Amino acid sequence: MHPHTSSHPRPGSGTASGTRSRRGARLAAVGATLLLALTALPAAASGAATSGAADDDRVLVFSKTAGFRHDSIPDGIAAIKELGAQSGFAVDATEDGAAFTPDNLARYDAVVFLSTTGDVLDTAQQSAFEGYVRAGGGYVGVHAAADTEYDWPFYGGLAGAYFQSHPAIQRATVDVEDRANPATAHLAPTWERTDEWYNYRTNPRERVRVLATLDESSYQGGAMGEDHPISWCQEYRGGRAFYTGFGHTKESYADPAFRQHLLGGIRYATGAAHADCRPEQGYLPLFDGTSTDGWKQAGPGSFTLDTASGTLSSTGGMGMLWYEARELRSYSLKLDWKMAGDDNSGVFVGFPASDDPWSAVNNGYEVQIDATDTPDHTTGSVYGFQSADLAKRDAALNPPGEWNTYEIRVQGERLRIWLNGVKINDFTNRDPARSLLQGYVGIQNHGEGDEVSFRNIRVKDLPVKGGGHHQHHHDG
Repeated sequence: MHPHTSSHPRPGSGTASGTRSRRGARLAAVGATLLLALTALPAAASGAATSGAADDDRVLVFSKTAGFRHDSIPDGIAAIKELGAQSGFAVDATEDGAAFTPDNLARYDAVVFLSTTGDVLDTAQQSAFEGYVRAGGGYVGVHAAADTEYDWPFYGGLAGAYFQSHPAIQRATVDVEDRANPATAHLAPTWERTDEWYNYRTNPRERVRVLATLDESSYQGGAMGEDHPISWCQEYRGGRAFYTGFGHTKESYADPAFRQHLLGGIRYATGAAHADCRPEQGYLPLFDGTSTDGWKQAGPGSFTLDTASGTLSSTGGMGMLWYEARELRSYSLKLDWKMAGDDNSGVFVGFPASDDPWSAVNNGYEVQIDATDTPDHTTGSVYGFQSADLAKRDAALNPPGEWNTYEIRVQGERLRIWLNGVKINDFTNRDPARSLLQGYVGIQNHGEGDEVSFRNIRVKDLPVKGGGHHQHHHDG
């Protein structure tokens, strides 16, 4: 909130360390002796063709087919190997189910099912893969991965939904719903592309975080209605899962937008990037990227609206853009944010209506966005009152230049903060001069040189809980 006065090191993003700690947990279960043996194994173990990288991050691409075989599979393998070489992870490719043993799977941060079809793993191989996911392994399903293993319930839950049917290849409009996830943050709110569009047997929305949907009015043959998910992510039985229905055509794997989509999904699955993949329903937009209707600037500076990217970016200050159209009482506020570098901003909650930004400072609470400062003044803190859990914060935080998602949940005098789906702060107001029982929300433009952007600000009403300053709580 205030100008930087310290030179504390930037909190770590958790990117590399998070990935290695997840691999470490899996390998620990195998044992130190096996770890040494695996380190000495050639990369092409279990019949896998390899693409090397200096980093120890490793992905297995599995493309076995027992049904229809897509002629784009070689293009997909080549694209993932190129992405790995550019992004610092090694790639092995195989069509041999014998690669699915506990020992071999423990070498990988994620397994990509690239347009697999039919029954591709036997019972022992399925058991090994289940153990891998439960121990923190990542899964990426591409296109016909949803046309795979119909009689294996664990896999059906992991993939999210099974294939039902598809019309002819044609152009369609994709509505991008989550624009903070690393698989979709680079996309505009709508994406026009040509592919083979799957209908699914069930809608997975209640179980996953939907990233993108199909506009069925833009093409022929859609059979799921107004809500037709086509890409999603989730945390599943201890692991991370990402699925995309794109990728039928050879041309997809030469398309930069699709390649970035695929790379983002792989980075999420390996733990190299973080995202809130909890299911999300019932939120109403306060800022949808098209206008600032209902919002009002208080104090100097401003926010610049870029409707092409659906983004608000801070300029000058110290001021605040606050949502004057509605006072909130008990709610979950979600918003996506990104710092350009070592920048400063925050989200104000629980303040009375005022055109003076300092009224929010003095009467409300600020959930901080700031890379470097003392613990109670950095990202995830309730500014000046309570630091975030720094270990959890650092493990969940994406670095400057990448998008993050806050959930700020206010019920009674209790304020809880989630960063990319991880709870990092739990604060209760006990100051009789302040109250979270009702108030307005706003985003801060801190000052010259502080460049922070916001997207997709939305709110969901929650049941009202209590009202005193000395409530007793249990987590929900």
